[in-house]
Amino acid sequence: MRPYCPPDDPFLQLVYSDDALLVLDKPSGLLSVPGRDPAHADSLASRAQQQFPGAMTVHRLDMDTSGLVVMARHASAHRQLSIQFQDRKVDKAYVARVWGEPQAHSGSADLPLICDWPNRPRQKVDHEVGKPSLTHWEKVSSRDGSSLLRLMPVSGRSHQLRVHMQAIGHPILGDPFYAHSDALQAAPRLLLHALELAFTHPTTGEIMRFQSDCPFT
Repeated sequence: MRPYCPPDDPFLQLVYSDDALLVLDKPSGLLSVPGRDPAHADSLASRAQQQFPGAMTVHRLDMDTSGLVVMARHASAHRQLSIQFQDRKVDKAYVARVWGEPQAHSGSADLPLICDWPNRPRQKVDHEVGKPSLTHWEKVSSRDGSSLLRLMPVSGRSHQLRVHMQAIGHPILGDPFYAHSDALQAAPRLLLHALELAFTHPTTGEIMRFQSDCPFT
C-alpha cells in the first residue's frame, strides 16, 4: 500500500458557501473523511471543519477521485441534503479518461455490485447478490488509444464508475484497483473527476448547479 501523502496546495478549495452548505473541490489524493489510522487523519472534511466548525459530510468521493463535494453546515441542511442523495434527486456528472475506444457513442452499464470481501475495499460485479447499479456514459473524444467519457451514475455504489468501466472493457487510466498494467501506467493518477453537481438548496429551495474544471483534459 502506498503511503498517504495528500496534497496541501491549495489546502482547501472553496467553490461556494452560505449559512447552510459548502461546495468544495477535492483534489485527487485527499481522503473525503478521516481514516481509522491516525496517519490518515487529514481529509477534506477535517480541513473544512477547521475553517467552518460543525461542517458535516453528506457524500464522499474516493481518495483518488477529484472534484465537487457538498457538505452541510447544520443538522437540518444535512438531513435534507442526505435525503436528496438517498432518493437520487441529485444530478451528478463525471469525466474519465479510459483505456481504448468504445464502439458506440453512448451506452449504459447496468451491472449489480457487491464488496469483494477478500480483496476489500475492491468491489465486483455479482449477478446473484449484487445491489442494482446503473451508469450512463457518453463518449466525448478519443485519441492515442484512450477515450474521454462523460459518466452519469444513477445509483451511488462504492467504486461504481471504476468497476463499471472495467467491466465493459474500458478501465479508467491510472486506477490502482481495477486497471490492467498498461492502463495503470498510462496516467500518474486516477483520471476520474466529479465535474458537475446539482441539487436543491435545503433552505431556499433553489436549484444549485456547480461545475469544476477538469484537471486532466
